[in-house]
Amino acid sequence: MTLHFELNALIALIAGILILIRPRLLNYIVAIYLIVIGILGLVR
Repeated sequence: MTLHFELNALIALIAGILILIRPRLLNYIVAIYLIVIGILGLVR
């Protein structure tokens, strides 16, 4: 469970940095984030 939370924080940090660099990527980053979280939820 701690790995899941650490991975969540890491993904959120990377997504935040990418959004700051290129705001137009927001839709893609949110979609990818939701897909990754959904896959992690199904796997664990």
